[in-house]
Amino acid sequence: MNQHKPNKLQRIVTKCYQLPKSLQAFALSTVFGRVIKFAGTAGVEVLELKGARSVLRLKNRKKAQNHIGSVHAAATGLLAESATGFLVGIHLPDNKLPLLKQMPIDYIKRSSGDLTAVATLTDEQIAMMHKEDKGEVTVAVSITDSAGVEPVNAKMTWAWIPKKR
Repeated sequence: MNQHKPNKLQRIVTKCYQLPKSLQAFALSTVFGRVIKFAGTAGVEVLELKGARSVLRLKNRKKAQNHIGSVHAAATGLLAESATGFLVGIHLPDNKLPLLKQMPIDYIKRSSGDLTAVATLTDEQIAMMHKEDKGEVTVAVSITDSAGVEPVNAKMTWAWIPKKR
């Protein structure tokens, strides 16, 4: 369980969860879409961002499609990066800066419909983010399409460094 002082981002997320349930995902998506403009432009939705887990969705809409009508490869990468980055972001203390270090993605098959990404951290990874001035974590992320198929294999490695004052 997270026993650490909430950072600025976590405090904003907590306020979103104080809204009626029907407004929570909209509020989370709006906040993150304003902070991470590219995710907002693409239409990435934050469905859940609690504890050691995030759930984000990208609907298969024209603005995120490729030439064959499925979610574009770059948009799929954005979804995986957002799911893992938002999760790291709510746990990293305010005096540290998150940086994406690696994002290997293997495209296994064509996706069908919307994509949902679920990212998770371990308690050990969260503790390390609070304890170490610099470090990195590889964040597990699973992406499934509307048919329940995992069209890609992905994992994101996030590093952090102290913020310059």
